[in-house]
Amino acid sequence: MVRLTDNKIVLVTRPTRLAELVIRFNTVSQARFYVEHQGADFSDYLREDETYHQALTGTQAVLGRVGRVQLVDRGFLPNFVFAPDDTVVTLGQDGLVANTLKYLDGQPVVGVNPDPKRWDGRLLPFRVGDLPRLMPEVLLRKRPTRSVTMARAELNNGQTLYGVNDLFIGPKTHSSARYLIRSGGESETQSSSGVIVSTGMGSTGWLKSLLTGAAAINQLSGSMWLDQEAEEEYERSGYSELPSRRAHLRVRTEFAWDAGYLLYTVREPFPTRTTGASLVFGRVTPETPLILESRMAENGVIFSDGIEKDFLEFNSGTKAVINIAERKGVLVG
Repeated sequence: MVRLTDNKIVLVTRPTRLAELVIRFNTVSQARFYVEHQGADFSDYLREDETYHQALTGTQAVLGRVGRVQLVDRGFLPNFVFAPDDTVVTLGQDGLVANTLKYLDGQPVVGVNPDPKRWDGRLLPFRVGDLPRLMPEVLLRKRPTRSVTMARAELNNGQTLYGVNDLFIGPKTHSSARYLIRSGGESETQSSSGVIVSTGMGSTGWLKSLLTGAAAINQLSGSMWLDQEAEEEYERSGYSELPSRRAHLRVRTEFAWDAGYLLYTVREPFPTRTTGASLVFGRVTPETPLILESRMAENGVIFSDGIEKDFLEFNSGTKAVINIAERKGVLVG
């Protein structure tokens, strides 16, 4: 067999829900008992697992014909060392693409959707059946790619963490975070549920939900403080419709994956005599990084892309500088 490359093809996988249940309950039968005892349909777990492993078998077969394949579970990504000339294929949901990209430095990523009937796959443009035609083009660097701007958190102790979708800076538990925030020439001490810094790729995720919720609250609560003309309009509707100028509020949060900036937003800022709530939303650029200094004795963390187990401690004395990462993610289109 003549392979197209001597470089590695790293195939990144993730366990199915059934596999995670078996880890928890030791056997499939015990997992079935637990799920059905809760009134859920266990057959859906079986179908998902079977479909995923069929896709995995097909993917390995195709990749094995064009290069050396190394299988890596998502849980080992933080400790896995990628070679500069590796080509990476992910087989899973959208989140697996983001989880993988943040550990790479320019290696191209091919996102494969293992179950198109189940997953929409915004970051998964390819199916297993596309790989025989696709992989030779990828290995010969003849496929177009998209550049992805990433976020970077650097601490004053030298530790760093990258984010493909977003970074979270705040409390590990459901409590208040206390910190000093600086953006541009402004700064203030804050108490909040934490700070989210979003990339363009992540702007349709956590950032969108936060801004949509804030806009809806502002829209609905606005009816409590209307001017006289608006109050009369609201009264004529029988208090069933908000005034027209407020009724069709839309929030546009999405921005380009390769944008030269990030956006930050503060969750639930609480103003007091000693804490403010004016620096709650803005841009992060190379010229205006976001700087945060922890005022928390314990339980302060920074994590990225929803992976809470892979975090940096952010407790008293820790200073974090948030900026655009020096490296880019590369997605095969």
